[in-house]
Amino acid sequence: MMPFDYFDPRTLDEAVALLHAADGQASLLAGGTDLLVQMREHVRRPARVIDLKKIPGMDDFVYDAKDGLLLGALVTTRQVETSPVTLRHYAGLAKAATDFASIQVRHRATVAGNVCRASPSADTLPPLIADGAVLRIRGSAGERRCAVQDFCTGPGRTTLAPDEIVTHIEIPPPPPRTGKAYIKHGRRAQMELATVGAAVRLTLAGDGRVADLAIVLAAVAPTPLRAVQAEAELRGWAPTPQRLAEAAQAASDESRPIGDVRGSADYRREMVRVLTRRALEQALQQATQGACEDTGAHA
Repeated sequence: MMPFDYFDPRTLDEAVALLHAADGQASLLAGGTDLLVQMREHVRRPARVIDLKKIPGMDDFVYDAKDGLLLGALVTTRQVETSPVTLRHYAGLAKAATDFASIQVRHRATVAGNVCRASPSADTLPPLIADGAVLRIRGSAGERRCAVQDFCTGPGRTTLAPDEIVTHIEIPPPPPRTGKAYIKHGRRAQMELATVGAAVRLTLAGDGRVADLAIVLAAVAPTPLRAVQAEAELRGWAPTPQRLAEAAQAASDESRPIGDVRGSADYRREMVRVLTRRALEQALQQATQGACEDTGAHA
């Protein structure tokens, strides 16, 4: 590991000033599960490491029925995995956190860190995009907001300027009759990058038709892929088995996978079809159960 200067600012403004002065030669430390490994292997050689752990508010974990969920940059995947709030209202994100690395890593790794890594196979990105999550970003030019869907520009690349920090993730509350799911396929469930991942958010209208939905795929394009054509196959229609199958096939057709040691492009396309249909079925089941609860009916 190369020598570096360590800073532990007490305010967000101080952290931004340190980043700005470093002129792109600094790295932020939250969980550190990627950064420290990369520094040891000389993949990253920052002149400065800026620790965020002593900045107030960066560990926010707040849910409000009107505003939704607010996650600070220090919230770990383990917190998301085990929270009753996420398990009830953000099932896709909770499942993605469960599938994320080993339990030891999940106690340290942060959701915001996984987002900022911008890996095409990142587990938390598809459910966050499906949920319509937005990032709060602070830099020397002030604060701005960016939809997670627009944040990644390529493998390992984002819209962040060198002096900007993702401080929070805002996730809207789910509408009534909404179901969510995330399914990851790999050679093993954990401690493995996704060969393919599929996240679904599905909302039913009062007549049982699909009022809204999002289908987001991992590891089949340079960035997480919103399968808009697949969504169009279902939006406004009754979610019959045939419609689900057609949407799953459309998602497969939209995907742009490459072949590598974890699977060929053709294999990944087929897994997109299979996983998308399964995720749709899971989300539909949850949404249907929610509709029964809303009307006082029993399954």
